[in-house]
Amino acid sequence: MGVEVTGLLSLILLIAIIWAIVSTVQSRAGTGAKVLWIVLCTPDMGMN
Repeated sequence: MGVEVTGLLSLILLIAIIWAIVSTVQSRAGTGAKVLWIVLCTPDMGMN
């Protein structure tokens, strides 16, 4: 059962990261701030 729970949690984390990136791109923040947030979020995707 550990594999199924881990897979589900990884999927939830991936959805949260994608949502954060889309929200950042759609925000009114400057380009530098957007790039910084995306760079900070991207390493978490490799941990899945």
